Amino acid sequence: MLHGRLKCYQLAMLIAKAMPNLISRWPRGYYYLTDQLKRALSSIVLNIAEGNARTSALERKRFFNIAMGSASEVSSIMDIALAYHLIDQAQFSFYQDNLLQIYKMLFKLN
Repeated sequence: MLHGRLKCYQLAMLIAKAMPNLISRWPRGYYYLTDQLKRALSSIVLNIAEGNARTSALERKRFFNIAMGSASEVSSIMDIALAYHLIDQAQFSFYQDNLLQIYKMLFKLN
């Protein structure tokens, strides 16, 4: 499908593919955070795909805005993960840099 050509979709999938390895190392007791992270990350990917399939500019914008909100949510979960020492600074920077790029691309697509 055409959404696979979007750089923001590719970056979101890069993060999605890296996430299981990252969260599998988190200690027990953080299920609520991993669950929220998985749902927010899935929302980015799914809303980019669905928005790109819409023919109405207004509908595209709505789905891309939802994806932007989900990218912000994942970013804030990474803030929490860093504060809880679940990730190190290098991991934090990797995710934040890519999430910012996704956000900027979606903003331009609006």
